[in-house]
Amino acid sequence: MECADGLFRAAGLRPADLGLVACMKGPGSFTGLRIGFSAAKGMALALGIPLAAVPTLDCLAYPLSIWPGIVIPAMDAKQGCFFTAFYRNGRRLTDYMDASPQTIANTLTKLKVSPDEKVVLTGGGAALLCSSLAAYGSPEYTCIDPESRRGRARELLEIIKNSTVDWKNDSSLGPVYLRKSDAELKSR
Repeated sequence: MECADGLFRAAGLRPADLGLVACMKGPGSFTGLRIGFSAAKGMALALGIPLAAVPTLDCLAYPLSIWPGIVIPAMDAKQGCFFTAFYRNGRRLTDYMDASPQTIANTLTKLKVSPDEKVVLTGGGAALLCSSLAAYGSPEYTCIDPESRRGRARELLEIIKNSTVDWKNDSSLGPVYLRKSDAELKSR
C-alpha cells in the first residue's frame, strides 16, 4: 500500500479519484496472489468502486495477439511444471494449465495447424520452458518474446478498457489457483 500511496502522490491523485481497481487474478504464487488480490479488493470495497480482475496468462499473451501462430505464456510453477495456456489470434485455445514440459509439448503438437506454424513463448518462465521443451523436439519455429520479462500492467488496463464485461464489486471474487498450496498438499 506504501507503493500505491507513492504512485498516487506522483500522479497528483487521491484514492477518491479512482473509478475502478484492477489486478491480475492468477495463476501465480499463493502469497503474491493473496497479498495483491487482498489489497485490490480492500481498496475497491473501501472506495465503493468496481474491482476488475483479469487472468495473468491472458495479460501475458495479449500483446502478441497479432502473432502469426501460437502464443504460449509461461510462468515457472516450480516442481518442473509451468502455469500456461495456448493462444492463437488473441483467443485462448486451452484451459489454464499447471503442466509439465512433456504435456505442453504434446498439447503443442495437437494444436499446430501445420508443422511449420510459428510459436512464441512469453512470460517470466519462457526461457526455462524453451530449454525444457528441447528434450521433446521443440520446433525450430519456436522463439522467445524479447519483452517476456516485462510487467503487464498496461495490457491489464487495455484488456479491461476493451472488455464488454460489466465490472462490479463482487465480494466472492478471488484469485485463480491451479494447484493446491504446499501446506494443503503436505497435510494429506
